[in-house]
Amino acid sequence: MVKEAEVRVPLILGKDVTYHSITEDVCRPIEGKAGKLWWLVFSVAIVLAIWGTGMILYTIGRGIGVWGLNNTIDWAWDITNFVWWVGIGHAGTLISAVLLLFRQKWRMAINRSAEAMTIFAVIMAALFPGIHMGRIWLAYFVFPVPNQFGSLWVNFNSPLLWDVFAISTYFSVSFAFWYIGLIPDFATIRDRAKGPTAKKVYSLLSFGWTGNAKAWIRFEEVSLVLAGLATPLVFSVHSIVSMDFATSVIPGWHTTIFPPYFVAGAVFSGFAMVQTLLLVVRKVLHYENYINIQHIEMMNRIITVTGSIVGVAYLSELFIAWYSGVEYEGYAFLNRATGPYWWSYAIMMTANVVSPQLFWFKKLRTSLMFSFFLSIIVNIGMWFERFVIIVTSLHRDYVPANWSMFHPTFVDIGIFLGTIGIFFVLYLGFTRFFPVLALNELKSILKSSGESYRGKETGHHE
Repeated sequence: MVKEAEVRVPLILGKDVTYHSITEDVCRPIEGKAGKLWWLVFSVAIVLAIWGTGMILYTIGRGIGVWGLNNTIDWAWDITNFVWWVGIGHAGTLISAVLLLFRQKWRMAINRSAEAMTIFAVIMAALFPGIHMGRIWLAYFVFPVPNQFGSLWVNFNSPLLWDVFAISTYFSVSFAFWYIGLIPDFATIRDRAKGPTAKKVYSLLSFGWTGNAKAWIRFEEVSLVLAGLATPLVFSVHSIVSMDFATSVIPGWHTTIFPPYFVAGAVFSGFAMVQTLLLVVRKVLHYENYINIQHIEMMNRIITVTGSIVGVAYLSELFIAWYSGVEYEGYAFLNRATGPYWWSYAIMMTANVVSPQLFWFKKLRTSLMFSFFLSIIVNIGMWFERFVIIVTSLHRDYVPANWSMFHPTFVDIGIFLGTIGIFFVLYLGFTRFFPVLALNELKSILKSSGESYRGKETGHHE
């Protein structure tokens, strides 16, 4: 067994952590009853989900005229929420795939919940283009499938079709990556299950996993192949989403900086959401030994780096608008900062550029409460970034007669809060029936990175 340097902080804390105790800790939420806090959060999420579903059905029944859209601002909260949810879905694959390829051990405690978050966030994102179409029963038009209209096929030149391919590919690879990683853990739960129903369900989910040497070799190979496929997707998906804007001629959108800018923003918001969920899971499920300060600090470092990249992108936009000498481009950015929506621009700059810089201080970077608070602030800031890009670029057209303001209706707000509710219903369901920690991966690093095994082999280390 290769030992880590003693100067490194152990990734798995606790003097009495063993292979058996890891199994017990990970399986406890699945085999036991849910606590009061879980039921409280689940009840709130269910209420929001029902409300949001009602608002979606109301929209489908009445048409998108029930939103606050008008002739000038024809994209608003719907597309803002779409881009925001897609962005959140980026961190899971990045943590899992990219950090796996770089052999980073610290990912093993957090990758499972990050991957689940990716799946659920992408599902939430997919809702918005669907309902924005107005006639969702014709949504199959966006897929290149034979249809009853003979020669009528999808418009392959449309940038919106790129989204369909990019996001469906991303979802498929992310789902496969997540599910294959779960198979050995399902087998462990299957072998421990007492009830016939649970045993049958987890037997089906584990695909007859035996755990022999050949199975583990194949498992490693498939994980690496999928990680290699998923890594370019992390960068391509949000680049394609940003091209929905960049291919237009609207001032504030027509810029080549969008693809890297959107990718950095997506990783930034995704890591912040992972941080939010991890800190809650850590407390509720008592995983302090497995999700420790070191994991939180590593995440905060990535948030700081990506937040700084996003800040550079914001300043680059302002410079390009000034340097271009284009009157309309200059006005678009001046209007963002000083116009009627100045407050949204101020929130965006403060939350996304200024607040992550506080993580340069180690005391704040290693504070659990501060990390939790700032992760929520970052996600609010990233939502406002999407809002600023979309709404402030549209509400002042070339012709002053077309200028207008966007005011969200109760339906807009209801659908947005509803998707947050549906997301948490799915995520909380995941914590009850699926292992939140990568059980077998944690066991693989216990002897090299576990506090309980440090120094045992040499005998003179503490």
